[in-house]
Amino acid sequence: MPANSAASRESIKSSNPPVETTKPDRLNALTGLRCFAAVNIVLFHFSNPLWFGWLAPVVNAGYASVSFFILLSGFVLGYNYNARARAGQLSKVKFYKARFTRLYPIYLLSLVLAFRMLPLEWGHHSHGMFWTGMVLTPLLVQGWIPELATFLNTPAWTMSAESFYYLLFPWLARSKKPERVMPHVGRMALVWILGMIPGTLYVIFNPDGLAHVDRWSYGTWLQALKYTPIPHLASFVFGVLLAELDEILPRMGRLRLLLGLAGFAATFTLLTLAPHLPYAILHDGLLMPLFGCIVLGLAGVNPLSRALGIRPLVFVGQASYCLYLLHFNLWNMIHDSHVLDWLGLAKFDPWISYALLVLLALLALHLVEKPAQKQLRKWMSA
Repeated sequence: MPANSAASRESIKSSNPPVETTKPDRLNALTGLRCFAAVNIVLFHFSNPLWFGWLAPVVNAGYASVSFFILLSGFVLGYNYNARARAGQLSKVKFYKARFTRLYPIYLLSLVLAFRMLPLEWGHHSHGMFWTGMVLTPLLVQGWIPELATFLNTPAWTMSAESFYYLLFPWLARSKKPERVMPHVGRMALVWILGMIPGTLYVIFNPDGLAHVDRWSYGTWLQALKYTPIPHLASFVFGVLLAELDEILPRMGRLRLLLGLAGFAATFTLLTLAPHLPYAILHDGLLMPLFGCIVLGLAGVNPLSRALGIRPLVFVGQASYCLYLLHFNLWNMIHDSHVLDWLGLAKFDPWISYALLVLLALLALHLVEKPAQKQLRKWMSA
C-alpha cells in the first residue's frame, strides 16, 4: 500500500509539471527611464525649472517622478515574482531577505551621511520627537508619523513606504492571472479610483486651511498625504496589477508603441496644465493610468523601448536608487566642502554638481551597494 501511494503521488507529479518560473528578461528601457526620473527629482530639488524651457513643467512637477518610482516598483516586483507566487514557489522569507539586502545598505549609508542634519532636526522637533525619529528612521517606519517622515534624509520617506508595500507583496502577487484584458483593466480602474480618494478628500475639505496649495505649501495633513505610506499604496498595487496585464499583452506590435507614446504625450500635457489642476490630486493618483501606459510601452519590443534601452541610459539607470536616496546628502557634501571653489569649478555650477551627483551615485552603486548586497546575501543565505 505505501508503495502504491508513492507511485500514485509520482504519477500526479508527472501529469502536473511545475509552472515555468524562469527569470524574466531584463526590461532595459524601464531602467533607462529610471535614469531620467531620478535626474528629474534632483533637478526638482536643486534647480530653477525655468532654466529648462519647454521642459520646465516636467521639472517643476518632479514630485510625480516619485509616484512613478512607486508604481514601477510594484510592476518590477510583479514582473519578476507574480508567476512564482501563483505557483506557490515564492518564499516570503527569501523575498524579504532579498529586498533587505538590495535596499538597506544604501539606505543606511544615506543616514550615516546625514549626520550634519542632526543639529537641525534637534532644533526643529521636541526632544521626544527627535529621539523617536532617531529610533524609527533606521527601522524604516518613520513614514507613519508625518512630522518625522523626512527625518534626517528627505527622500528616505519613500523607503519607509516601500518597506510596508514589500511586506504586503507576497499576498498581492497571489492573485489569479487574468484571462481577458478588459475585466483586468476594470480592476486596475478601481484601484486608480481608490488612489484618487485621499487627494480628492484633501481638496474638498482643505483640512490645513491653505488658501493655495502647491509644491511649496506646508500643512500637517498635506505632509500626511505626501509622505505617509497609505496614500501611495494604490500606486504600488496598480503596478503589481499592471505586471499581470503585461503577461497577457503581446510584446511585439503597434499596441505597446502606441500606449507608450500616448502615455508620454498625455503626461507632458497634464504637467503643462499643472498650475490649473489641484496639486493634491496631481501629486499622485491622477497620473497613474498614464504611467501605466508608459510602462507597458517600454516593456514591449518597439522603437521607443529600443531608444530608452541604450547602454548609457541603462548604465546610469542602474544607479537611480543611489542617486535618488543620496542626492540630498551628496549635494550638501559637495557644497559644504567648497571643493568646487578650491578647484576653480564653481563657475560651472550647478551643472558640475549634477554631473558629480551622477558620478558619486555610480560609485556608491559599485563600491557600496553591490558589494554590501553580495556580502549580506552570503551571511543571510538569501
